[in-house]
Amino acid sequence: MSADLHPSPSPSRRLFLKSAGLVGGAWVLGWLPGAGEQAFAAGATAAATQFDPNAFISIHRDGSVTLTMPKIEMGQGTYTSLPMLLAEELEIGLEQVRLRHAPPDVALYGGARHDQFTGGSLSIQTLWLPLRQAGASARTVLVAAAAQGWNVSPESCHAAHGVVHHAASQRQIAYGALIDAAARLPLPAAPVPLKARRDFKLLGTPQKRLDTRGKVDGSAQFGIDVVLPGMLFASVAACPVAGGTLKSVDERRARSLPGVRDVVRLSDAVAVIADNTWHARQGVAALEIVWDDGPNTALSTAGIAAIMARAAARPGKVARNDGDAAGVLAAAPASQRYTSTYTNPMLAHAPMEPINCTVHVQADRAELWVGTQIPARARDAVAKRLGIAPEQVTLNGYLLGGAFGRRLHSDFIEQAALIGRQVKGPVKVTWTREEDMQHDVYRGHYHHVVSASVGEDGWPLALFHKLAGPSNIAPFSPGLLRDGLDLAAVEGSANFSYAIPSMKVEYTREDGPVPTGFWRGVGPTRNLFVLESFIDELAHRAKRDPLQYRLAMLKDKPRAAHVLERAARLAGWGGQQKSPPGMPARTGRGIALLYAWNTYMAQVVDLSVGMDGAVTVRRVVCVVDCGSIVNPDTVAAQIQGGINFGLTAMLYGEITHQDGRVQQSNFHDYQALRMPEAPPVVIEIVDSEEPPGGIGEPGTATFGPAFANAIFAATGKRLYSTPVRAAELIAGAKA
Repeated sequence: MSADLHPSPSPSRRLFLKSAGLVGGAWVLGWLPGAGEQAFAAGATAAATQFDPNAFISIHRDGSVTLTMPKIEMGQGTYTSLPMLLAEELEIGLEQVRLRHAPPDVALYGGARHDQFTGGSLSIQTLWLPLRQAGASARTVLVAAAAQGWNVSPESCHAAHGVVHHAASQRQIAYGALIDAAARLPLPAAPVPLKARRDFKLLGTPQKRLDTRGKVDGSAQFGIDVVLPGMLFASVAACPVAGGTLKSVDERRARSLPGVRDVVRLSDAVAVIADNTWHARQGVAALEIVWDDGPNTALSTAGIAAIMARAAARPGKVARNDGDAAGVLAAAPASQRYTSTYTNPMLAHAPMEPINCTVHVQADRAELWVGTQIPARARDAVAKRLGIAPEQVTLNGYLLGGAFGRRLHSDFIEQAALIGRQVKGPVKVTWTREEDMQHDVYRGHYHHVVSASVGEDGWPLALFHKLAGPSNIAPFSPGLLRDGLDLAAVEGSANFSYAIPSMKVEYTREDGPVPTGFWRGVGPTRNLFVLESFIDELAHRAKRDPLQYRLAMLKDKPRAAHVLERAARLAGWGGQQKSPPGMPARTGRGIALLYAWNTYMAQVVDLSVGMDGAVTVRRVVCVVDCGSIVNPDTVAAQIQGGINFGLTAMLYGEITHQDGRVQQSNFHDYQALRMPEAPPVVIEIVDSEEPPGGIGEPGTATFGPAFANAIFAATGKRLYSTPVRAAELIAGAKA
């Protein structure tokens, strides 16, 4: 496979399109009204160089196939797994596939959601059928074209590795030689039957990442790699307080520095334009800026926490209401009623590729070169900012060097456009790590109060989960709110797996004063940390084994029970929460279960806590049932990456405020996990024929509570907030 990872214009021949739903089960192909059997005639000339049967596929004379990627590659393996879906049904090898970034085009690539974005662990879930159908339909047309030329029935032919064969006559012809004939044929009038699982050649088999070579030899292009003729460079300083503005700036010293070309002022930021990024950064350092901090000048972490705690005391929107949880709790004796309060801190995304965007703004048009999870949204946002039509904005997509939800926002792209409007020619705007860390769209602070009443046998009779915090859906997709309820905010809680007779989940939206957004694992990362920890609390109070306590409430959830039992067995649980013999003192293991994104996952974490409070994760065992598998290697990689991402948050992750300003600035005070800290991970993938579930986020969301429960097993101290504090785990410290 080769990957054309540079942007390229939209394919010119798109006469095929009538509907292009990108959701499981949708039919992705059709004709233009009235086109009939001439749907492809306009492109069927002797000079035709390719066959474009649908929005995703172009087949070339050399036999190669270009897949226009409807999703973005940001390290999660999309640029391998999606070609596998296509190649399986089109009957080609992965080495025949070339890739190109999809242009901003919601009609073609937005699917049933009418929104062209990559996130939410949705790529395989939504494209499992449509990409296979696209491949199968193209294959059917190619086989029909060959059969027509041979004057035989299509049923007597078959395709393999980009070649159509007629076994009876031993004739064969490559796809590339069929593009003229295929372009004259109509598309199938109904969905083509897809392969049975037993006939898969690629799907379900381990395949090496197809984008690895380019990332190793440097040919892969990220947004930060963009170089254009005559391009200038910009570095930015924005108001350090959310909601603040620029009051004044003395730019004289900056303008005197070598390489500095100009200073650009925005309402809340200043940019220095220079002939390279280093000179631009030196220019910013020489500015004497006076900020108007605005209403948040005294904002602190404690103040944000207080806002969310007060919100939790207000009535909210009910997301789940089974039985009469409030009534059962009110009637329970104090000795059988328990309440705990948990909080989730603000977190930064900290992608390895710094925030950047290259722009060229002219009087009546603009062009962008950027890695983004939301190409169409970003284009439209820039058009609105510049006062031009979306069609006047060209966006060229690139690989993303990490995102984790950060590049679901267009703030930095809009800022670059406003800067570019004041610069003659193209300019690359690059944020420093400090600028990125202190002006992120953070995971918000959340406050949780969870209560349960238990019977005399210790089993829960009622559970009430009240949470408060920002809504990510409201600014991103307000149409997805249900009577004001953010379903993403309560995911992991509203669909909590255990059979509890009465359960209520209530959410109060409080956005707070700091911009917040999606962070890897979203709702389940926050809510399962709380609920799976709380279930552990109840098991401990009932003097029951945490594994058996959970399994007793999963009798009607066989997939959930299986991953939980299997993970425990692989870990050698054996009815004990202590780690195997030979481990250091103060060791323990924790277990947790996830159901989210149509995926079931269980993890067991073995860790030790030193006498000085230092935590070492010794091993993580993970069993996942995410339905049908495309590439098991990608599944394993996503789980490993998600676990390490979660461990980073548990050990170090916290954004704090003082005097309105974020206190963290770089990886020295917002640490990322180092390689020696990464634990061994044992992974088992359940063989399943269920529809695919998501896999990008479950590893992170499951790890947090398993880690917290292991801390309790090792030390007897429960984590009600994160990150873990070594001072609180020192041997002999008060609980």
